[in-house]
Amino acid sequence: MSHRCTGDNGPVRDGDPPELEDAVAIVATLDTKGCEASYLADIIARSGRQTVLIDVGTSRTACGTKQPAGCSARVASPAELLKEIAATARTRVRDLLQSRAISAIVGVAGGKGSATFGALVSELPYGFPKLLVSSARPALLAELAIHNDIILYPTLVDLFGINAFTERVLENAGRAVAAMHYRPAEAVRKRKIVAITAFGVTTPAAHHCVAHLAESGVDAIVFPANGAGGRKMEQLIAAGEFDSVIDLTTTELADELFGGTAGAGPDRLKAASDRLIPQVIAPGAVDMVNFGPPSSVPVQFRGRQFYSHTPYTTLMRTTPFENARIGRLTAERLSRAKGPAVVLWPAKGVSDYDREGGIFRNPEADKAWLDALKDSLAPAIAVRELNCHINDPEFAAAATTWILKQLGTEADRDANV
Repeated sequence: MSHRCTGDNGPVRDGDPPELEDAVAIVATLDTKGCEASYLADIIARSGRQTVLIDVGTSRTACGTKQPAGCSARVASPAELLKEIAATARTRVRDLLQSRAISAIVGVAGGKGSATFGALVSELPYGFPKLLVSSARPALLAELAIHNDIILYPTLVDLFGINAFTERVLENAGRAVAAMHYRPAEAVRKRKIVAITAFGVTTPAAHHCVAHLAESGVDAIVFPANGAGGRKMEQLIAAGEFDSVIDLTTTELADELFGGTAGAGPDRLKAASDRLIPQVIAPGAVDMVNFGPPSSVPVQFRGRQFYSHTPYTTLMRTTPFENARIGRLTAERLSRAKGPAVVLWPAKGVSDYDREGGIFRNPEADKAWLDALKDSLAPAIAVRELNCHINDPEFAAAATTWILKQLGTEADRDANV
């Protein structure tokens, strides 16, 4: 197929195709990426899908003399109006989604366009296909990946029209997104779903929980407690994707408080309370703060106890003072819960490194978490102290039995915890 642009914007399509259904939305700054957007639209059309173009450009006539769907004449605007442009485009995308006109979205962009694409897809459901073809710097793309399930396709070369390199990228991207379709959650969900948090040092506990839930016909979705995982779990809980939560691994609160790399932000440990769904809370991996390689550890922590988990991950053992702060923060956020909630305390250790003979074993520091939590926690929320390690099967059994009872499953209707 031969496709060459003769102007800055290149050929574009006029208007929305009639009776849009199962189409692919193409988002681009058509004042600078019109040629690439048009080429991408041709590839998708040749793959059997309709397309609708949505302009996020900032020039007065961002779409040239022909205005494809979603384009509108705009007064030239400075960079600070990108948020307004993203908001307008987000409304357009939301309307198309609600009318089931689109079932996938693809962006073709540089740096500003990539940031705008990230903002306008931020409210789209998990699993809705979101593909971004981008020449932006890797750090920006990594930041976008933290906040959403965007499929990233870095071009490695700049997007300056159609050439031997961009043809390859756009053809692959067009064919890929043309094969993607969104199925709403209500169309595929048949069983109760529990969200679980895990880290490498609490993985056995998560495995036990998943197995116990499966025996009772309940699905489990496990999120890595690495910052991005906890943040995404909170977003999906808020969106109503889960029936309950087993928050085994609250280590992200430690990183939030003490500058580690796995903080999940101020909304961590809030969504389940707001949704009034049952939640089990445990102090999984609160014995550690995560940093990168040893050279990345802040100077104020020199002399502390560290362990090199990998060449790229350095773990710092938390002190009794730090664990008390984590416990208080846990209690403050959990106390807002109006739905069923329980805290489970593993007396024999909170991570695989915090067991008898383990490198981080420090019962005094662990107990500081429990004491501070109990001092600050709302009286209506129970705290159960279990004489086991967090990765022992009996800990998972206690967590899942309580959850199954709240969910009213047949297998555990008469269970007592």
